Amino acid sequence: MRRMILPVAATVTLLATSACGGGGGEGGGDGDGPQSITVGAIPIVDVAPLHLGVDQGIFEKHGIELTIENTTGGAQAVPSVVSGEFDFAFGNTTSLLVAQEQDLPVRIVANGVTSTGEEGNDFGGVVVPEGSDIAEPRDLEDATIAVNNLENIGDTTVRNTVRQAGGDSDTIEFVELPFPEMPAALERGDVDAAWVVEPFLTAAKAGGATEIASNFVDAHESLSVAYYFTTEQVIQEDPELVENFTAAMEESLTYANDNPDEVRRILGEYTEIEESVAQEIVLPTWPTDLNRESTQAVADLMVHDGVLEDKPDLDELYR
Repeated sequence: MRRMILPVAATVTLLATSACGGGGGEGGGDGDGPQSITVGAIPIVDVAPLHLGVDQGIFEKHGIELTIENTTGGAQAVPSVVSGEFDFAFGNTTSLLVAQEQDLPVRIVANGVTSTGEEGNDFGGVVVPEGSDIAEPRDLEDATIAVNNLENIGDTTVRNTVRQAGGDSDTIEFVELPFPEMPAALERGDVDAAWVVEPFLTAAKAGGATEIASNFVDAHESLSVAYYFTTEQVIQEDPELVENFTAAMEESLTYANDNPDEVRRILGEYTEIEESVAQEIVLPTWPTDLNRESTQAVADLMVHDGVLEDKPDLDELYR
């Protein structure tokens, strides 16, 4: 597991009170009030439903007083949930599959974020600099490609895209760069291509880059890129909390999916994305279903690339 590095705003604490403590799902006040919990999440577009759920009073309606703590990705979120620092967290599919292989008791409870399924109109893609000789995925053979994390969702799905196009993915050299540094690295010629997500995808194309592949779409027609998860211990010790959180999260996902203008508005409250950019970016989708077929597709790619040693048991990963 490696960290996903994206631009962050200051740590966001929502609906916090003096009685609110992270970890363990401790109730607030007299025991009849809302249950105070802490959720770890990267401050990016993907987690807009979580913030909208607080903003719209959805979690409050389900008896939850929610504190959101910013994370840098799965490398922080997984151990923080396992240790009890966070009650729930947002984590990408590959990090959760690796955690399961390491016998960590993580369990998926709600969908996180899903690809649009539209080639050339997704919230992530592979871009090349203006004037590049690389015109299609097959041309990425022998290329140097920037990804934010090695052996994670980016390089795993990009390799698959190149193979599907008839190229040799084993010849690709992946280098790790933070997303904000990728557009400049492309312009300087430090890398031949980059895998980027919004808002960096829109920024890169505005700077002259060309998108040549939608790697999430190539991996699965409706790829669930990340999920909200907790531990087996929390599920056993406080099943009511898990049910309430899942119900609130599903309602929040639906609200975000149905209200894109609200998504673009809330981005200004917890990210550093400028309002003008927020109006232009391609938004992901937020269905409520837990797409096991999608997760299996990612797992199969990870096994193929040697990121996982064995085929995972998804029944053990989902609540």
